[in-house]
Amino acid sequence: MASTEAVQLYRSLLRSSKLFSQYNFREYFLRRTREEFRAHRGESDAAKIAELIGRGKEELQVIHRQATLSTLFRENQKHVVELRGTKN
Repeated sequence: MASTEAVQLYRSLLRSSKLFSQYNFREYFLRRTREEFRAHRGESDAAKIAELIGRGKEELQVIHRQATLSTLFRENQKHVVELRGTKN
């Protein structure tokens, strides 16, 4: 059950991170999510897993709230890194 919940949390965090309109914020939260889950991949203690999932759910709320605010102040200009593959 914990692994299913962890996978669902991981996917939700990635999805919410992709809602950021600004490149730097979006990439930061995607990278941080991946790093945190990789760091605790081998965790087997049920109490520690429950604690990590609880902390992850709190982070999901923060990311979702910040992503919503980010859409209110959306910039029309893309970041240089996002323009790399397009022709001008």
